[in-house]
Amino acid sequence: MDRMRWPMRVHKKFFIIGMLILITAMVMATQYAVTKLGYDFNIVHPSNGNLRFIGSDNSSDGVRLLRVAGTNNTKASVKLVFGNLSTNQTFTYTAAFGIVNEEKFAVNITHINVTSSNWTYMKIWLHGDRDADAGSNISDPSGVFMFNNGTIVNASNTTAWVLAAGNNNASDMCSNVSDRVNNSCNTTWDQTSHVRFSENDTNATSGLSDYVWMQITIEIYNVVDYAGPHSGTIFINFEAELSP
Repeated sequence: MDRMRWPMRVHKKFFIIGMLILITAMVMATQYAVTKLGYDFNIVHPSNGNLRFIGSDNSSDGVRLLRVAGTNNTKASVKLVFGNLSTNQTFTYTAAFGIVNEEKFAVNITHINVTSSNWTYMKIWLHGDRDADAGSNISDPSGVFMFNNGTIVNASNTTAWVLAAGNNNASDMCSNVSDRVNNSCNTTWDQTSHVRFSENDTNATSGLSDYVWMQITIEIYNVVDYAGPHSGTIFINFEAELSP
């Protein structure tokens, strides 16, 4: 009986040894490597970026509504300064600022949101006619209502406006990118507000122009949350569909 069981014990030992060899081989087959890859980018002024902001309308102090935040420098941030507003007042800036695409491909604007610790009193449109009221379909049929005092109007899964492909040149913008020679205008530097700006009245068209205007209405109600400073952040959401 012992002689009959002995070969099976041998087989079990070989099986265990074989498994240990297999596990060891599996561990030894794991490969680790370290390599490196360089990169670079430039931090530039928001008026000179690939998706850049330009000024147009002035605030109550005579300076562009869009202006440098803090002291001027080439890598500054910008903000909108609306000044002193009061109850039962409505202010509309048809060209609060512009967005210009400098990427070599089209970029979609999907939705806009505003975050704040207090009431925003703010309505926002995208539109093509710089000095027309985007809230009126008669005076400016290109207007797309984006944000209504706390509510995102244009859904995040839709496209509100298509910025046509840019030309990587922060000094101009174009109303019809199929013919830049005849349809471009300058975005010059404002030495007071320290942003690039345009007051050109050539209308922008979704899908044809590399820029769009942002209209902002501030509507202060009779009853307000409180008196004092109100501030927040406007989030503009972009989406690009790149060819493979």
